[in-house]
Amino acid sequence: MICRLCPRECGAERTEERGGGVCAMPTVPRVARAMLHRWEEPCLVGEHGAGAVFFSGCNLRCCFCQNHTISQEGFGKPVDPEALHRIYRRLIDQGAACIDLVTPTHFTPAVAESLEEPLPVPVVWNSGGYEKPETLRLLEGKVQVYLPDLKYGLARPAAEYSGAADYAERAREAILEMFRQTGPCRMENGQLVRGVLIRHLVLPGGLENTRRCIDWIAGTFRPGEVLVSLMSQYTPQPGATGRLARRVTRAEYRAAAEYLENCGIADGFLQERTSAREEYTPEFDLSGL
Repeated sequence: MICRLCPRECGAERTEERGGGVCAMPTVPRVARAMLHRWEEPCLVGEHGAGAVFFSGCNLRCCFCQNHTISQEGFGKPVDPEALHRIYRRLIDQGAACIDLVTPTHFTPAVAESLEEPLPVPVVWNSGGYEKPETLRLLEGKVQVYLPDLKYGLARPAAEYSGAADYAERAREAILEMFRQTGPCRMENGQLVRGVLIRHLVLPGGLENTRRCIDWIAGTFRPGEVLVSLMSQYTPQPGATGRLARRVTRAEYRAAAEYLENCGIADGFLQERTSAREEYTPEFDLSGL
């Protein structure tokens, strides 16, 4: 197919066997691991963990990505839609509180096919937020919880770190489509069963970017309509320079959390700074496939 699934609109020719474009992936999903993942937000993990399926490739390729092995090096195993559905079922049998699809954007048609048969737990679309509303509409009725990043509110860091100067505009359009599909957040017994949970990773030296993201959320949604997860887990990657060569300071994260509160956003999650550890990144070894 000539791919225009994401805002890159790269027009790359992708086939079942051959990858192309920014994501560098074929059309058949490539998966690096399936596991019960306990490090997602508390409303997603339940008693045993979220049933996470980690897809290879990415349409953003952020320079600070903690999952570089799969997002940019392409490590993974081809898994067709039927086999994907069997993986979901195995995770549910192990006690998964949800099916957590991690970075699936570039495989949207195949993943949508894998979800034709409804599952007994919520399906979570865990993405970088850089998506097209028309592509997201393929998922309507099949995804109950959207878990997008809102990485940038400013064009400069979006261009510098992810090569996507239009990120803020595109992510906002995508989040509005996600909210249209799910409506306001709905919890049952402490678990998010429907709605949008927006993640924002605070970057070192990036408080103005964080404020722009929070301003948009606060100005767009009524209190409680969406949840917000303010993340502190930024970890410098090999070769990082400048501001990205250090972790977020306590003062930076405290300032971000205070700004979130002052903007009237009380529904969501803050993250302990101890989350900025390498062990929070799973080992990608094809297990669970």
